[in-house]
Amino acid sequence: MNAPSPLPKTLPTPQAWREDPRKNVLLFGMSGLGKTYLASMLRETRAWFHYSIDYRIGTRYMGEHIVDNFKHEAMLNPFLAELLLTDSIYIASNLTFHNLAPLSTYLGKPGDAAKGGLGFEDYLRRQEQHRAGEIAALNDMGRFIDRARTLYGYPHFVCDTGGSLCEVVDPWDPNDKLLTYLAQNSLMVWIKGDAAHSAELIQRFDADPKPMYYEPEFLHRTWRAFLEKTGAAPDQVDPNAFIRWAYTRALDHRQPRYEAIARQWGLAISADAFQGVQNAEAFTEVIAQALETVDKLP
Repeated sequence: MNAPSPLPKTLPTPQAWREDPRKNVLLFGMSGLGKTYLASMLRETRAWFHYSIDYRIGTRYMGEHIVDNFKHEAMLNPFLAELLLTDSIYIASNLTFHNLAPLSTYLGKPGDAAKGGLGFEDYLRRQEQHRAGEIAALNDMGRFIDRARTLYGYPHFVCDTGGSLCEVVDPWDPNDKLLTYLAQNSLMVWIKGDAAHSAELIQRFDADPKPMYYEPEFLHRTWRAFLEKTGAAPDQVDPNAFIRWAYTRALDHRQPRYEAIARQWGLAISADAFQGVQNAEAFTEVIAQALETVDKLP
């Protein structure tokens, strides 16, 4: 594993950032820390184009998989099957920036089918589909920056990434192609949570566990450890119990990955710094102030 390289010298000065007539920023970090809130707030100013990676994955790259899964479930019901086969009903995904349930439901949870679980191999197949879709959606960012300006006339651009950005790159490789591309096209900002944020995220996830994408090595290691801990057979695992257990470990797994990305490719800003930010000017200023101290980070 390569050690984190020094901070890049291509970060804008605070004043250059404030005065830039065409700001491009990419927000990354754990889901639930405000990425989508900030991106939506900026979009409402009608000067920022909001590019959601999860939305792009769920519509462009996994849309057919999601709808086919709906149709598969419908075909199990004779009444719906007849309507579907005669083109009497239309089944579609109503995925939005704020409702990613169709995507997360398709990803699913491994374990007991009677409790809504998937076989582990099927689960891995869907995870791989998401990985490929996430990489493709991230690589589309430059094209959407151009579209935002030439087609819609937006001067500014915000990329709202999923929490799994750090899982589809090598954060410690200074030559990682995807991170190089993203940093060349945007100012990458890690919205960094602390222990209190982590506790809140765990509590929120425990109340409403949602499927997530995990890097394969971490996922296999976590699955094996859970089977050893519980003694359950793979097809007897409680799906919600597993993903709750995996999520708490994912927080620790992702933290150093996010940090390595911020050190090499962008900057880190505490989630608390964005509390109360309700307009583009305040958002711009939070980042400008972070740029004032970026070289002083440990």
